[in-house]
Amino acid sequence: MAASRIATPFLSERFMAEERERIRSMWLPRAETWVAEHEGAVAGFVSLIGHEVGGLFVHPDHQGRGVGRALMDQAVRLRGSLFLDVFEDNAIGRRFYDRYGFRLVREHVHEETGRNQLRLTYGEGGESAEPTA
Repeated sequence: MAASRIATPFLSERFMAEERERIRSMWLPRAETWVAEHEGAVAGFVSLIGHEVGGLFVHPDHQGRGVGRALMDQAVRLRGSLFLDVFEDNAIGRRFYDRYGFRLVREHVHEETGRNQLRLTYGEGGESAEPTA
């Protein structure tokens, strides 16, 4: 939660509480999740649902130490091409994804918050990895 609060201070407490519940009850049971540990404590995790990065979080004490890159490297090894949504105002996340090599596909408004989100892809056929509904 500390990483999320730092990256998205513009989101309301109410939305964050609702999102935590959705993640716990709906998304994590469907996702494949890998955890990075440091001295027995969780340093970060990445969750994938198919080719979608549902979440990548690194505890603030471990940011800038290669934990996020190692977790994303694992996701790329497993899936090759990836896609994700990131809030336009999330400068920390956007900087990481840009450095990693993700590219912008489109912008859209996140309905619940009214905030702009960016759809990013990585790898060959990144957008084709996205479900077509």
